[in-house]
Amino acid sequence: MRKIKYKKGKKVQPTILEYTGNHKDIKTEMQLFVYTSDELTEFQECSVGQLSKSVDLTKVNWLNIHGLNDIERIKSIGQFLSVDHFMLGDILNTVKRTKLDEYHDVLFFSIKSLLPIENSDSIAMEQISFLLKDGILTSFQEKRSDFFTHIRERMRTHSGIVREKKADYLLYLLLDAVMENFYITIENEEDRVEHLINQSKENPKPIILEQIEKHRDNFSFLKRSIIPLRDSLYSIKSMKEDNVFNAIEHDNYSFFDRLHQKCLELLEQIEYDLTTLDSASNFYFSAQTHKMNEVMKTLTVVSVFFMPLTFIVGVYGMNFDNMPELHWKYGYFIVLAAMFILLIGMIIYFKRRKWY
Repeated sequence: MRKIKYKKGKKVQPTILEYTGNHKDIKTEMQLFVYTSDELTEFQECSVGQLSKSVDLTKVNWLNIHGLNDIERIKSIGQFLSVDHFMLGDILNTVKRTKLDEYHDVLFFSIKSLLPIENSDSIAMEQISFLLKDGILTSFQEKRSDFFTHIRERMRTHSGIVREKKADYLLYLLLDAVMENFYITIENEEDRVEHLINQSKENPKPIILEQIEKHRDNFSFLKRSIIPLRDSLYSIKSMKEDNVFNAIEHDNYSFFDRLHQKCLELLEQIEYDLTTLDSASNFYFSAQTHKMNEVMKTLTVVSVFFMPLTFIVGVYGMNFDNMPELHWKYGYFIVLAAMFILLIGMIIYFKRRKWY
C-alpha cells in the first residue's frame, strides 16, 4: 500500500513541474461540460486550443482532466485559467497531504481517493485536485475512474438540482462522490476484520495476528487521510465568516458543512474499528495464553501423578542391605499394587476437586 509521505516525499523543485504519481502511462485527456438549467453542451476529447472558444463564462463550466503525464498540456491549462505555478505543482505532486488553498480569486482543493484493491488487503490511492475560478470548475484525475459517472448522468438527464446550481455546488457533489470511496473502503475493511475475528475464535494462528496488524495499519492510513480533509472542510467555515472569498455562494456553505460532518462520522467509525482490532488482538493473546495454560496444566497433573511413584522407585532403588522388603517373597507385587492404588486414588481425588 502506498502511503502519504508528509516529510519524506519526493523533492520537487518549486520552479519545475513534475508528475510524481504512479500512473505515468496514462494519456492526458480533457472533457468539458458547459451547462445551464436549460441546456447542456458536452465536449469529448477537448483540446487546450478549443477551450477559449468552448468555455462560456455566462454558464457553468466543468473541465475534467484524466492523466497528468503531459506536463506541457497541464501548463497550458494553467495559463488558460491564469493560476499560479505553485498550484500546478501541487496538482502534479501526489505525495502531498490533502489541502485547501484560497488565493486571490482561485479556490484549490486536493483530496486523496482511497479504494480497496480486489483480492488484496491493500488500499489503492489516487489524488484528485480541483480548481474553482470564475464559474469554471477544473478537476484533475490521475486516471479514468467511475467516481463521477452518476454526476454526469444527472447532468445529461437534468436530474436533481445540479444544473440549477453553480460551480460551487458541483464541487460539493464531486467531493461527496470521492468521500463515498472512504465508506466503501471502511466497509470492506470491516468485512475482512469480521471474518478475521471469526477465524481467530475458531483456530487462533500466528498469521491471524499478522493480518490484524495489517488491517490496523490500513485503518490508521485511512485516519491520516481523512484528518486533513476534515480540517480543510472546516476551514471553509472561515471563508463564510470572512465574507471575502465569493467563489462559494452563501447558501451553499451548508453543503460543505455536511461533508465536514461526514468526516467526523468516518473518524468516529475508524476509532471504533481500531478498538475492535485491539479487542481482537487481546482475544488472540488470551486464547494463546489459555491454550498454553491448558498444556501446562496437563503436564503438571501428569507430573504430580508420577512424583510419588518416582519416590517409591527411588527408595527401593538405593540397594541398601538392611531393607527387609527386598527379601520378601511377594514384595515386588505388593509395591506395584501399592503404587497402582496410590495412582488411582490420586486420579479420583483430583477428579473430585476438578483439577483437570
